[in-house]
Amino acid sequence: MQQDRENRPEQIRKPGLPEVRIMEVCGTHTMAIARAGLKSLLRGQVKFLSGPGCPVCVTPAGEIDRFLELAMRPDVLLTTYVDMLRVPGSVPGDTLFRRRSSGAQVQMVYSPMDALELARQRPDRQVVFVGVGFETTAPGTAAAIALAKKQGIGNFSVLSLLKRVEPALRALASDPEMKVDGFLCPGHVATILGAEAFRFLPEEYGMPAVVAGFEPEEILTAVSHLCCQIREKKPDLENDYKRAVSSRGNELAREKMDEVLVPCDGIWRGLGAMPGSGLAIREAYEDYDAAKRFELPEKEAPVLSGCLCGEIIKGKREPADCPFFGGRCVPEDPVGPCMVSGEGACAAAYLHPEVM
Repeated sequence: MQQDRENRPEQIRKPGLPEVRIMEVCGTHTMAIARAGLKSLLRGQVKFLSGPGCPVCVTPAGEIDRFLELAMRPDVLLTTYVDMLRVPGSVPGDTLFRRRSSGAQVQMVYSPMDALELARQRPDRQVVFVGVGFETTAPGTAAAIALAKKQGIGNFSVLSLLKRVEPALRALASDPEMKVDGFLCPGHVATILGAEAFRFLPEEYGMPAVVAGFEPEEILTAVSHLCCQIREKKPDLENDYKRAVSSRGNELAREKMDEVLVPCDGIWRGLGAMPGSGLAIREAYEDYDAAKRFELPEKEAPVLSGCLCGEIIKGKREPADCPFFGGRCVPEDPVGPCMVSGEGACAAAYLHPEVM
């Protein structure tokens, strides 16, 4: 039960008490915490750990290699979000930007509906949308697939690299090597799933959990509530983002997602294979599944030696621990995905070093 508490940083700082370790599992939180200087503000009392909250970052190199190869087909116009144009596959520097310079037809879009419109405009091309994201973007991708089927747009398909947050949180909460005291739950995902989707954290794992907004004051409020739960040893689920998140979320969006997509086994960078952690296109819509249309085989790719993105995603290492950080790996020429994405932990640390 959420209690009335003061939400000032002074209520978080408790001299003499051990530092609490809080993991945020949303890339927008990661960047907001860095931009606002909250790490330095609360240093010694709260340690923020950046979890697998960036969909670009958790996409493994093997899946990136699949769409890099697909982009080279002469009949394909590959579309995706801007960060995916810059993320390398198993070969350093091999990105969609580089493939485009070699003749691939690649275009950045803001949404899957933009890609669908391109398919209407370019009937001479197979327009493929590379769909990445969590439950936040999954309903929009599902809606585009459903509309393509309804309107009979046959030159549109989706390569679904979508992922579900709950299996990742369960993996982290049950990892005996993880030293996390509480979770800052992702506000964007919660708008779709609802706050109650995270009830399993306190009830099954005894982990304090708070759904948080993205303004510095909102994050501080959530952190203060987490600190109270942790120090009082009363794990609970609290919703501090009620202006956008209800207990049940967006039921219409979930219905569309469930109509078109189905949970499947997924592979995450850093976390590996996890049952039910991906979202595949249902059989009723398989004509719009790019993996089946183009018979794309599953690919495994070795992790680049020295790159610590996998450990950073799990909150076990800091960006500065990576030997590539700030030298060989910078936002303009990234080695790993955590430096590519505007929501990546390495990009946040690089862009805001004064507050890290």
